[in-house]
Amino acid sequence: MQTHQIIYLQPEAPRKPPEGAPCNGCGLCCLAEPCPLGVVLSGKRLGACSALRWDALKKQYRCGALTDPTSVLPKPLRWLSGVLRRLARRWIAAGIGCDAALEAHLPPPQ
Repeated sequence: MQTHQIIYLQPEAPRKPPEGAPCNGCGLCCLAEPCPLGVVLSGKRLGACSALRWDALKKQYRCGALTDPTSVLPKPLRWLSGVLRRLARRWIAAGIGCDAALEAHLPPPQ
């Protein structure tokens, strides 16, 4: 049984790369559901990860645990931002390649 989920992406976001290809910041995987680190940071297992950030200058989505760890931690834990930044790259498997078995469909032109 196939399930469909509507995910709203920034119009300037790059298209999802093929599985195994380097991440290009399309954001589809993190908007569909949080990774294990995202579950801890966002407190939810379904829907978009609250740690995901849009970089308007680079026109890419990026994990806030890497780019701005202070913003994804609760205030009492912000002193851990340096540790989170160092560990997040490994925890989210950054640089390993796209592992999202998702297929993006663009809406028909209106």
